[in-house]
Amino acid sequence: MDGEPNGVFILIGLIFWFVVVGIPVMQVLKRTGFSRAWVLILFVPLVNLVFLWIYAFTRWPVEGEAEGEATKPQ
Repeated sequence: MDGEPNGVFILIGLIFWFVVVGIPVMQVLKRTGFSRAWVLILFVPLVNLVFLWIYAFTRWPVEGEAEGEATKPQ
């Protein structure tokens, strides 16, 4: 051991990160009408923070559907 991280520990850390953070984020994306593939942004440092801000202030596809239903003639 020369102080460098072992590849197995890095892999375990990535799996842990995906299970603890990735799966709940995928469910939120699904419920708001976005593709679950956007969860991959979580693994890109700083880009994930930019995406969070964009996501927070973007019109969600589900909101558009709800407004469309409310304005349909009866």
